[in-house]
Amino acid sequence: MSNKILVTGADGFIGSHLVEELVKSGEKVRAFVYYNSFNSWGWIDSLPPEIKSEIEIFTGDIRDPNGVRKAMEDISTVYHLAALIAIPFSYHSPDSYVDTNIKGSLNVLQAARDFDTERVLVTSTSEVYGTAQYVPIDENHPYQGQSPYSATKIGADRLAESFWRSFNSPVTIVRPFNTYGPRQSARAVIPTIISQLLAGKNEIKLGALSPTRDLLYVKDTVAGFISIAKSENTIGQEINISTGQEISIGDLAQKLIDLISPDAKIICEEERLRPENSEVERLLGCNKKILALTDWSPKYTLDTGLAATTDWLKQNLDRYKTDIYNV
Repeated sequence: MSNKILVTGADGFIGSHLVEELVKSGEKVRAFVYYNSFNSWGWIDSLPPEIKSEIEIFTGDIRDPNGVRKAMEDISTVYHLAALIAIPFSYHSPDSYVDTNIKGSLNVLQAARDFDTERVLVTSTSEVYGTAQYVPIDENHPYQGQSPYSATKIGADRLAESFWRSFNSPVTIVRPFNTYGPRQSARAVIPTIISQLLAGKNEIKLGALSPTRDLLYVKDTVAGFISIAKSENTIGQEINISTGQEISIGDLAQKLIDLISPDAKIICEEERLRPENSEVERLLGCNKKILALTDWSPKYTLDTGLAATTDWLKQNLDRYKTDIYNV
């Protein structure tokens, strides 16, 4: 039996960190990256040569069932991370989210069923819960599609559940809360704040400041994925990866201002606000389940994670367009 691992969305933020960690631990990894005429492998291109040389690259499109089937051949475990994730972009391009997030997940599930893949980890998001109806949010919390993005992730999750219940597919739904760290795109709030500050801007433009988030450093997220995959007790489960702590966007921004540029001010910009009923006001995760079923525990505090992210952005600021709103 093959022991090769497939990571879809390997060219992205979390996916590239997951690939890097799996290779470091000696795993054989096939990285599914989005085909493009530039032959760009996304963040995989930035990995050290000794890591990159150990990765088998597969270029394709998660929306294409034929390509997905080819990528899934001889795979024992698949970490399915490929998705469209930007919430503002989902407001005006929802069709692409259905095609990528729902149909793409179906392609992975179907191929895994046909090939008897040993483990299938489908990546969810805390956004499926919507604004917390109670805290901390555990895995029994109701779902609420407050954006087309979150609605498609709910759909993908329920498809994954159906394959476990209908076909006994060895599926686990992995639900990270708000992950941040090196390589995250500027459409996310932390690199948005840090990149503006490092660019010397005195007015930091943000959307709503009152919502709270449970912030998870990317290395802890990746460790959570790997721990879940190693545990037989997690099959058929939906599992949060979270810290159990929350901070408001406004307090987060002020913390970063104090760290980088104390004279900067926060400006709430109209175009960055979500529609009123779409804004998720509070996310605070319960991590009791992952702590009980795996050997995982978070290793990074918010302060250490933010410091590491800031250090990385200082070296990579030229990758960010700090003068525009990145959706």
